[in-house]
Amino acid sequence: MRDQLLSRGRLAAVALATGALLLSACSSGGGGGGGGKGEGATGPDKNKAGNYRIGNAADSKGPAPAVKGAKSGGTVNVLQLAAFNYLDPAEIYYSDTLTNQLLYNRSLTGYKIDEKGKVTLVGDLATDPGRSSDGGKTWTYTLKSGLAWEDGSKITSADVRQSVERLYASWATDGPLYVPQWLSGDGQDFRKALPDGPYKGKHLPASVLDTPDEKTVVFHFRTAHPDAPYAMAMPNIGAVPSAPGKDPGEPYNKRPLASGPYKFGEIKTGKSISMVKNTQWKADTDPIRHQYVDGFQISFGSEEAETTRRLLADRGSDKTAMSFSDAVTTDTAQSVLDDPGTKSRSFREVQPYEDYMAINTRRVKDKRVREAIAYALPSAQILAQVGGKTGGVVAGNLMSPSLAGWQDTDPFGKKKYAGGDTAKAKQLLKEAGAEGYELVYAYRNDEIYQKVSVVVAQALEKAGFKVEKKEIDPDNFRDEISKVDKKIDIHRASWGADWPVGSTVVPPLFDGRQISDGSQNYWLLNDPKVNAEIDRINKVQDIDAAAPEWFKLSEKILTDDVPAVPIFYNTQYSLWGSGLGGVKYHSVYGTADPTGVYVK
Repeated sequence: MRDQLLSRGRLAAVALATGALLLSACSSGGGGGGGGKGEGATGPDKNKAGNYRIGNAADSKGPAPAVKGAKSGGTVNVLQLAAFNYLDPAEIYYSDTLTNQLLYNRSLTGYKIDEKGKVTLVGDLATDPGRSSDGGKTWTYTLKSGLAWEDGSKITSADVRQSVERLYASWATDGPLYVPQWLSGDGQDFRKALPDGPYKGKHLPASVLDTPDEKTVVFHFRTAHPDAPYAMAMPNIGAVPSAPGKDPGEPYNKRPLASGPYKFGEIKTGKSISMVKNTQWKADTDPIRHQYVDGFQISFGSEEAETTRRLLADRGSDKTAMSFSDAVTTDTAQSVLDDPGTKSRSFREVQPYEDYMAINTRRVKDKRVREAIAYALPSAQILAQVGGKTGGVVAGNLMSPSLAGWQDTDPFGKKKYAGGDTAKAKQLLKEAGAEGYELVYAYRNDEIYQKVSVVVAQALEKAGFKVEKKEIDPDNFRDEISKVDKKIDIHRASWGADWPVGSTVVPPLFDGRQISDGSQNYWLLNDPKVNAEIDRINKVQDIDAAAPEWFKLSEKILTDDVPAVPIFYNTQYSLWGSGLGGVKYHSVYGTADPTGVYVK
């Protein structure tokens, strides 16, 4: 997953019919973070394997467990800095849009999270998390009875097929692609099986994706995938209306049809979105969501520090306000901590995300120059601008501590040198004959990253680089850094495992065959040796055996290719108005969960 500015992911150990599996989740929010007055002030890491389990048919039945004290009525005001880049589930992969889609979109499976943050994977549209056969290559799902679109039409297996087949179209590049790749081919090769998606009347053969009746969907993967129930929880593996004229393809992003408890009301592009009740949603089919409030009024453009000040003041309509993913910032954290009234309306939690500085390997071709960047960057000083101990912990390598097989390595001394290892960076530039090397550094033009940009530029210039700073509007940042032809040398990136195994980190980030506009290979790395090793490890069916192999490969990528610099592991510090109840941490997305929120 990508964080709100960019990321993905996480990890959980679960027992499947096909064997033991470690799993997790996505891309982060990017503001401040957890922490507190001391380093240990966050809650326990809910991203770890022991916090997850795969449920059964009984767990998958609705309604969702009642929230204590909840009442109906009222409107929740949601304050966000950046506008959502996508509403179409096919393209959703950032933490803010992942959280928002919970209100209107349902997947085949989903995450049922209790008050303590424990996660159970359950059937959402499906009656259970899935039934496997053929050694884990075939997975069968049965849809629940009573499922309907906001217009009252029935949700059928044809709609599930539509949600999968549209991912083959050339425009569907930003969302997760596990399922179509498992069905039809690695990298971008899967698109050859259905180049136009379902839009010219063609479909995948039944031997690949079968819908024998209106309630049954059968996936025939090329190889065994015991983690399939987790892939089915991705927002783009659910339902999209297959009836003629209902899915126009890419323009569907303007106003997707709702299967969840809320539907779109007024949409003012880049400014605001209102979500209103979907009267066709039935609580007894949904084990995850509630429909306590009348609606959500989502506004864009509020800087995170301003949002915190408003929520701390707790006046007027801000009493019933929250943010899905924006966090308490460095300059406001102490005020929040010092106010005893915020304890019952805030949380500080470890997120699944890691921040990197991405290096465009197509532009910065000399490995020694990339190494110089890695040594020069002051990770601790960058983290200080994003929240310090309340924002995260300095990272030493490319994988999150939540992932199976992780080791506490630090090849570039990011933890040792708070201000970067300037001397080493200078030495490498001199060896490369690249003193005065010019870098185009792109950053999100908001309060936090304006401060970060100063720290980054000063450290790089001190090491002997010339830095051209390039501001990008927050609403456009995600799209700009995901372009193949970007005229950028370095920029922030962030990622978290979609479930806690290395296969949801290394292949999506570093497989060169994934490169396309919108993909997560921000560094444009295409190393044949890396690609071949990804193929080798993907064939290892024992998840426990594969885990250390993924970590070894990530270390090799970091030291041999240097496509990215690890900066910090994220935490999330969220605050909301005193007039709201039912706000809890979403352990999978690393955000504030809106599915059980009510107005007091």
